[in-house]
Amino acid sequence: MSIGFIGAGKIAQALMKGLVSAGISKADRILASAPKADFKCHQDTQLLGCRTTYHNNDVLNNSEIVVLAVKPHVFPALLNEIEANVTEKHLLISIALGIEISCIENALPASSRVVRVMSNTPVLIREGASVYSCGTNVTKADSQTVRKLFTSVGMCEEIPEALIDAVTALSGSGPAYLYTCMEALADAGVLQGIPRDLSLKLVAQTMIGSARMVLETNKHPAALKDDVCSPAGCTIHAMYHLEKNGLRALLMEAVSKGTEVAHWKSKNGKHSGP
Repeated sequence: MSIGFIGAGKIAQALMKGLVSAGISKADRILASAPKADFKCHQDTQLLGCRTTYHNNDVLNNSEIVVLAVKPHVFPALLNEIEANVTEKHLLISIALGIEISCIENALPASSRVVRVMSNTPVLIREGASVYSCGTNVTKADSQTVRKLFTSVGMCEEIPEALIDAVTALSGSGPAYLYTCMEALADAGVLQGIPRDLSLKLVAQTMIGSARMVLETNKHPAALKDDVCSPAGCTIHAMYHLEKNGLRALLMEAVSKGTEVAHWKSKNGKHSGP
């Protein structure tokens, strides 16, 4: 499987690592492009054992699967640059934020096979949450290929493109919400006399363990919460305080606001990160 990356930043490098670690591709079969001035991208990519080039069209000419991993604001110029070299043999996977499939298809030959992916930063440690949507010419085999690629760096599910803005606000932005909660809980531990390093470690491990309980037991979070809340215990008193102050509604409203902004940016060409 010949895989190329146009753009070789951190997310692209994380995908390269995942693909090699999962045995999907040998490192020396992966080719990535980056500007000549971006020496670090070239250096880091080469340290993974992958090849690099300064020319985007080199990637197209030497790869069947091409991951478009450039910043959203340079995407229109990129499409204009590569349009003449895109053929039916290419499966194009866009991980650019806010760029709709129709925008890519309209700029490329009519037969172009385009998939749009929304992922998040934990792909850097192969714990990402990714979703993808398929364009007009994408086959079932193409869909399975995309799922295989992104499960090498976490979980991956196919969804309608209409849901991608909501996913951007939920799991794309989600790490920021959780980091803020972690910081606040760690501060709370320090307030009660727990050393900061230990407090943060306890919070982080509690989040990891709780998430794995949801994924591995298939129990609803409410049921798992009830398992922790003893009658008249400290947990139920703490939960009452959270409910009284609207934590649940606040989180739901945050995702709603994020979805609204992501949708506006997509429709108005204001492309930026989650």
